Amino acid sequence: MCMKKNRIKLLFPITAVLLLFACIMGGCGIGTSETTRLRDLEFTVISEERLPDELKALIAERQNAEFKITYTDNEYLYICVGYGEQATGGYSITVNDLYLTDNSIYISTSLLGPSPEDRVGTSPSYPYIVVKTEYLDKTVVFE
Repeated sequence: MCMKKNRIKLLFPITAVLLLFACIMGGCGIGTSETTRLRDLEFTVISEERLPDELKALIAERQNAEFKITYTDNEYLYICVGYGEQATGGYSITVNDLYLTDNSIYISTSLLGPSPEDRVGTSPSYPYIVVKTEYLDKTVVFE
């Protein structure tokens, strides 16, 4: 019986070390390729006049609230970010980053408010941006 207890006492630390090692080694590959930047994507900011009609309709339906949508015509990928209703005009949006990883396309944008010197109307505005890039069959992650 004493021998059984010694085996159990010895088996527990070995098992714990092996499990810890497996978790650490298995975890090394999890998520790393997801955010490893492969390359920046070239893009064009598209004005409302140049949007496909179907995309215009989608944006019009969603413009009152924040939205993040993608649209493709199988030639290009359109990535749209809207910031919902703002109290006045004078807002602009910048693209901070647009890049490709193994599994996804990442985009980061920022809403910039009007400066104190800007003359803005009192009517609400609905700022959004549409960027057009090459068509890639990847999930878009909005940061």
